[in-house]
Amino acid sequence: MIAENLHRIEQEIQESCALVSRNPQDITMVAVTKSVDSMTANELVELGVTDLAENRVDKLLEKKQNLSQHQQLHWHLIGNLQRRKVKLIINEIDYFHALDSLRLAQEIQKRAERPINCFIEVNVSGEESKHGIKPEELHSFIKELADLDKVKIVGLMTMAPYEASQQSVRKIFATLKQLQESVKNQNLQYAPCTELSMGMSQDFKTAIEEGATFVRIGTALFKKG
Repeated sequence: MIAENLHRIEQEIQESCALVSRNPQDITMVAVTKSVDSMTANELVELGVTDLAENRVDKLLEKKQNLSQHQQLHWHLIGNLQRRKVKLIINEIDYFHALDSLRLAQEIQKRAERPINCFIEVNVSGEESKHGIKPEELHSFIKELADLDKVKIVGLMTMAPYEASQQSVRKIFATLKQLQESVKNQNLQYAPCTELSMGMSQDFKTAIEEGATFVRIGTALFKKG
């Protein structure tokens, strides 16, 4: 089942790239394993998946320990991170997808042993239930990070509302792409901002068409039938 789902998703990534003349090699599929156990996650790894994501600190640490025989894995924390938990997790991950405050960035700076690849979470949709900074605050926020050498801004992240129309979703992703380009064009050493983390099981094809380089897939990998 998982092998079939993975094959279908990889095909859909290729098809979406072909629509907009993109190279599928430029897309990293991050498998969100928060709903499955380590044995199921291991099945994915055996099929060639190299990027795994969790949204809880304890679950990521547990799976990383259980899959420690796989040296090639990249670990992504995609959930909101409380400052008091930064010290537990920050040196165990390769990417953090939800940087949304200066105080959190300062805590990462304090605890990290190396530069951490971070995505700034931007609340493009304006939903009150979503974390993330406002689009109009992005440039001032990035300026505040200039002296934090352990916080490397590799890109931006957003989530579209689950029930939104495809037209609305596309507009949200296109807006994040424009914001990303505006940061990238500043050529900031600490914020190269070349990546876009957007798109999940229900909307990753639209995200790829609008420029996503990291897509976060969970439900579509593990659904039955």
